[in-house]
Amino acid sequence: MPPSRTLQQVQDWIAGARRIVVLTGAGISTDSGIPDFRGPQGVWTRNPAAEKLSTLQNYLADRDVRVAAWQSRMAHPAWTAQPNRAHRALVGLERRGRLHALITQNIDELHQMAGHDPARVIEVHGTMRRAMCWGCGLRMPMSEVLERVQAGEADPPCRVCGGILKSDTISFGQALVPSVIARAMAAAGEADLLLAIGSTLQVYPVAGVVPVAKEAGAKVVIVVDQATPMDELADAVLRDPIGDVLPALCDAS
Repeated sequence: MPPSRTLQQVQDWIAGARRIVVLTGAGISTDSGIPDFRGPQGVWTRNPAAEKLSTLQNYLADRDVRVAAWQSRMAHPAWTAQPNRAHRALVGLERRGRLHALITQNIDELHQMAGHDPARVIEVHGTMRRAMCWGCGLRMPMSEVLERVQAGEADPPCRVCGGILKSDTISFGQALVPSVIARAMAAAGEADLLLAIGSTLQVYPVAGVVPVAKEAGAKVVIVVDQATPMDELADAVLRDPIGDVLPALCDAS
């Protein structure tokens, strides 16, 4: 199918859909200045050692890893990032009553900043804008902990129990929250159209929302700049830049 016809076909599907479920990955935020992980300019591609900072076992066992992780959090580009055209295009779907749920692998909260109802956003990997204590489970704004780091605490402990603090995100080796994954899968099963945007669809169980939606009868559209393991399941695959494609798709609905 020629690319122009594919775009028009997807526009027609969006226009006719009533329960659109969106899955977003790191690729939707790159235009906001937040690099992805596995792409050519990805965080782990350019600096393989950075992946160690996101591994729970290393983080809990090694103070030096935690110290480096806190410095990395301080310098994260998400603190100054703003939602881009792609984020705003999805907000348009919600305002027109088409968006059933937005499942995101991202931890930057740019979807909420763009204007989505937080109750409609399913954050399967948590959020970097909140910190948590590994000992007592206390949650707090990340900004409060970063102020302590900036003031000279290299590895600030929990002020309640003295436990290790970390970003309230899912690290490698850390269990996903079952209720959050269940909610994502349930939403996918209710979709009449699934848009998978900016995700390589390699991380499970989250990538499983694609076959769940397909088996429930939904059309599946993948928008990403590289091949994915789910391309054969898709009804359409768009490789054009996300910041160009999503406004064209959503504004036409």
